[in-house]
Amino acid sequence: MSTSDDDQRLRRWRLMLGESADESLGGLGQPGDNQMDAALAALYDNSGPKKGSRRSAGLGASAPKVARWLGDIRTYFPSTVVQVMQKDAIDRLGLTHLLLEPELLDAVEPDVHLVGTLLSLNQVMPDASKATARMVVGKVVREVEERIAQKTKAAVTGALNRSARTSNPALRDIDWNRTIAANLKHYLPEYRTVLPERLIGYGRKSTSVQRDVVLAIDQSGSMASSVVYASVFGAVLASMRALKTSLVVFDTAVVDLTAKLSDPVDVLFGTQLGGGTDINRAIAYSQSLITRPSESMFVLISDLYEGGIRNEMLRRMAAMKTAGVQVVVLLALSDDGAPSFDHDNATALGALGIPAFACTPDKFPELLAVALERGDVGAWAEQRALML
Repeated sequence: MSTSDDDQRLRRWRLMLGESADESLGGLGQPGDNQMDAALAALYDNSGPKKGSRRSAGLGASAPKVARWLGDIRTYFPSTVVQVMQKDAIDRLGLTHLLLEPELLDAVEPDVHLVGTLLSLNQVMPDASKATARMVVGKVVREVEERIAQKTKAAVTGALNRSARTSNPALRDIDWNRTIAANLKHYLPEYRTVLPERLIGYGRKSTSVQRDVVLAIDQSGSMASSVVYASVFGAVLASMRALKTSLVVFDTAVVDLTAKLSDPVDVLFGTQLGGGTDINRAIAYSQSLITRPSESMFVLISDLYEGGIRNEMLRRMAAMKTAGVQVVVLLALSDDGAPSFDHDNATALGALGIPAFACTPDKFPELLAVALERGDVGAWAEQRALML
């Protein structure tokens, strides 16, 4: 390793360990290092109040001071690091209340976790902050839409087209590749051709609704990231004419936000993160939206901590599956890693043939395609190591 590489390694360790490591690792000498060190110290330095008192870590409760600190970290660190530091500042230093101030919201780096925090403050947010908060949430929503919209529409359209494949297609609708593959056993060597005894093709695209999709989203505090992603996915699905999409959120009550799906920001501000959970009530309401079970998909996004009637919840899920509904249970729809969830309820659902697993937003379009084609969702999840 070159001297330059050694110096960079020592520099990174020094920035991570703080001023107390000066004696063993040497000081900082590159441009901007002192500002980076000060920004890190303000958040992570343990030189604040002594044991037994609340640690301020150098930021205190001053909105202007925090705003300057937010500006500094955006100057000296990449966006991904800034998002982690912002989350740590909110979690470690109790700065949640400062997010109600417009000047601070202007300074933050928007991300999914920040949106979750803002939504949890929705009911106490002063009017002066709401316009700025909507801009922050809107920016994140647009970024998520850019990430998932095209892939989702392509996956859903492909699944619906494949499910509409017919064995008696018009000439213009014949899928020649699949037709040839299905008739290879009828190859005639003397004519060097395949006799297509069975034609495979696509039916004409229908302008009518082909599938009904009901999304039920647990809005308890631990599900914040999932609420953000599921709301955007709901809006994308609602924009597709081939689907009839409904979206409900729930805690101990159930709120139908289907009418707001044209604007996912409105959906998100219609949620109320936190509180208890009554999954059974949400399932009961969702059942009332399903009028043609064999053409319907029900997606429950929840950590399965049930505050309602557990046995009734399981009975309703079994009844939906028996009626022909394609039932999907996601313990999380986020990039946050393995979630905390009720293992007993997940196991009980698995025994009913309804596997429960976490899924990342990038995998969700593929999952939708499998479910819409009525494929084996559990096998798909196992192949991708999503089963917990």
